Amino acid sequence: MRDVRITAKARAWDPARAAPRRGLAWHALTWRALVWLGMAWVGLAWHAGVARAAATAPGYGALAFLVGHCWRGAFPEGKATDEHCFSWIYGGKFVRDEHVVRRAGEADAFGESIYLWNAASGQLEYLYIESAGGFSRGTVSGENDALVFPPTTYTEKGQTQTYRSRWQRSGDGAYDVTTEFQVDGRWVPGFSVHMKVVTD
Repeated sequence: MRDVRITAKARAWDPARAAPRRGLAWHALTWRALVWLGMAWVGLAWHAGVARAAATAPGYGALAFLVGHCWRGAFPEGKATDEHCFSWIYGGKFVRDEHVVRRAGEADAFGESIYLWNAASGQLEYLYIESAGGFSRGTVSGENDALVFPPTTYTEKGQTQTYRSRWQRSGDGAYDVTTEFQVDGRWVPGFSVHMKVVTD
């Protein structure tokens, strides 16, 4: 019987009469607060979803240590730097690598790689594009603590260059890039860069 009385009392309660009267400014502030909280909740849910998807995304294990960080290194002559920033995109289904080469006295050069797991072929693939109009496609595989990029062709303005590369992990905060070019049927040194995680 006690529960019935409580229910009847609750039905008779009118929030419009019970609540103190507020001005329009107060209501506007409350509405903005609710919208902000809703957006914050959506943002947190989205990031949590990406984290869950990334944790279970098949085929990306070799790239996992790179994602969520920026990495920077200097070319051997010391006049240019290369910086790569890796992130999950589209709910952890792909990995994006955005990079920029900075050279004193010259305009920055930009590039971007999209890594994707091809379940049909069982391979991790990538498409690379850059600001001068060049592009390349290829595959990458994990080999112990290294990422191995087999020979592929870079194309720019009708010209092509065959190259291969190896990214050797060096502890938790660095990796070494070694790239070679194919010239007259033989492999010649291209460049080497020691990349370190950016902390500044």
